[in-house]
Amino acid sequence: MADWVPENVTEALATSHQLGVFIHVATTPPLRLWLGINDIPITIESIDPSGAVYQGAGKLIGVPTLETLVNGTADAVEFSLSGVDPLTGGKVIESIPPVRGCAVYVGITTLDDYYQPMSAIVALWRGTASHPTESLQSVTGTENRTMTLGLTVAAGEQTRSRPARSLWSAAHQKAISPTDRFCDNTARMARGVQPVWPNY
Repeated sequence: MADWVPENVTEALATSHQLGVFIHVATTPPLRLWLGINDIPITIESIDPSGAVYQGAGKLIGVPTLETLVNGTADAVEFSLSGVDPLTGGKVIESIPPVRGCAVYVGITTLDDYYQPMSAIVALWRGTASHPTESLQSVTGTENRTMTLGLTVAAGEQTRSRPARSLWSAAHQKAISPTDRFCDNTARMARGVQPVWPNY
């Protein structure tokens, strides 16, 4: 774990700590947000260029429970931004770049006593954006009307436009990774052929 999560972050996670949660949507240009205030210059290694800045979105963002499954299916989740006035929300909807098929990353790092990140972002989850959503809340009396903007994201690469990968076949595996030969012999072995395993 020390190679993946920096040692100082591991030590901080074992004690009382402040946690920074970061969201990266790989649109053009990318959308980078974190659940806090102020903007933070920080990166996800191998994803963000140097000098990337994550904008503070406060507590307006709703981050759902995230699931990761291997060669299976997982429910789509929705990231939401609530409390947006309808005029601003309409402008946001008109100006957002296409999101369908874009990678979405969620990562964390611990924050020090001055609320500064203690390491680069440690990416924990990757999803594929499906579509944006919008909803208006009902109001009563003199309350101001607000809207909630959302982004539906599927775990891994599962979206409605792609077939579920429910079989361990060479074709399915190569659709995920063209150079992966892990499943090349599943059809032969499914017929009852006993492979000859090497003796060491």
